[in-house]
Amino acid sequence: MAFPGIDFPGVGCGLIIQRADGKVLLYRRVKPPEAGHWNIVGGKVDQMEHSSDAARREAEEETGLSIGAVDFLCTIEAIVEADRQHWISMIYVARAFSGEPQLTEPDKLSEMGWFDLSDLPQPLSVFAQQAFAAFTGNSPA
Repeated sequence: MAFPGIDFPGVGCGLIIQRADGKVLLYRRVKPPEAGHWNIVGGKVDQMEHSSDAARREAEEETGLSIGAVDFLCTIEAIVEADRQHWISMIYVARAFSGEPQLTEPDKLSEMGWFDLSDLPQPLSVFAQQAFAAFTGNSPA
């Protein structure tokens, strides 16, 4: 059996969830790629699933929120040498949502929080670094 991201480049999605006060929701990853890093919510795009639908689905599964409209932001490519993983991900933004975020998948995500864009937690995943660079109009470091 071949695994996306490990045996061949995987197709993923991510969602920046932003509150009205400008803060963004981040979770700390438990598993590779980038275990222990803070990341936006997201995951693998399933066969015959549009990436925007996958971003909404993954976000709802991981946060317990009900996600409204999502807007396309960018496509990123993350090669995580330490974990030997390679992902190409479509990144979206959601500002319309309801509910309170929860840790619904503690086997995958250990902590969560709302953070100001000027004070993001560290270490920040490659995925999140690239997504926020596009979101804020800054080049990634």
